[in-house]
Amino acid sequence: MSRAKTLTEIRSIARSHTRTAINVLVGIMRCKDATPAARVSAANSILDRGWGKVAQPVQSGDDPLKVIHRIERVIVHPENPSEQVLDREGSDA
Repeated sequence: MSRAKTLTEIRSIARSHTRTAINVLVGIMRCKDATPAARVSAANSILDRGWGKVAQPVQSGDDPLKVIHRIERVIVHPENPSEQVLDREGSDA
């Protein structure tokens, strides 16, 4: 049995228990005897599955809003592609 087939079967079995798993999470969330941490964790899991996870901001250095992108066009000769790329990588142009 291939690894991909095994993973597909495992995913299928897990998905067949979705309704039960959600019901368990709802039960924990509503249980007055459950710890607050367990109730919050269950509630977050339910929200994540129903609405998706909240997007996290990208943080880089001191300014979390500053993101630098660099797009570079490199022209490579079709007969010597590796030589042209190596020549370009070695320069600071």
